[in-house]
Amino acid sequence: MTRTAPGVAAVVTALLLGVTGCGNNAGATVGTVQTPAAKSSGAAVQKAPKSALAGLVVLPRGYVADPRSAAGPFTATTFLSNWSAVPAVDRALLLNAGFADGYRASRVSADKKKQFTVQLFKAASAAKAETLQQGFWDQDTHEHSFGVPGALSDAKVQYDGGTGQSEAIAEVSFVVNTLVVQLSVRQASALGTDPEPDTALLKAIARQQRARLATSNS
Repeated sequence: MTRTAPGVAAVVTALLLGVTGCGNNAGATVGTVQTPAAKSSGAAVQKAPKSALAGLVVLPRGYVADPRSAAGPFTATTFLSNWSAVPAVDRALLLNAGFADGYRASRVSADKKKQFTVQLFKAASAAKAETLQQGFWDQDTHEHSFGVPGALSDAKVQYDGGTGQSEAIAEVSFVVNTLVVQLSVRQASALGTDPEPDTALLKAIARQQRARLATSNS
């Protein structure tokens, strides 16, 4: 998931989600495992090597390819160039984790209102993967977990200074063996409206993604 650098986005409204399970949006229908196209719309990612992680990604049913966001396999260099909000910090995290391979897929809902992103990072060991996961997670403030078993989760609404809109964000991060999984779904709307993070979608995707990785490892 692409993180927002500290100070760039000021939180306007914190939804009181806690562990109440709010956000049961209609977009929570999840399909079977799909393999996203490895072709990227970004030149930097096009140069990255092919990744065995592509076949492990789970995507939501009804969502389509997002032409606005580069996707595909990535190296440390392409990740830092394209998606890192704090490259110096992330460079150290990836180096310490023995980062070996990464994959990113981005999709939008049929009505183009929601953007779903999944990122996989392969570390040198399970312990290093857990350290990498926590290092990424600690770069943002997370106060409203929505109770995904065995995972870190957060849901919030914040002001996007770049677009002048409110943005509802749901995020989940978990580790399966040496893989760090980051999931997010975002929805922008005009100020004064009340967008709701789609926590139901991420709960469903997280469950299927974990099962897919567990099956692959077995």
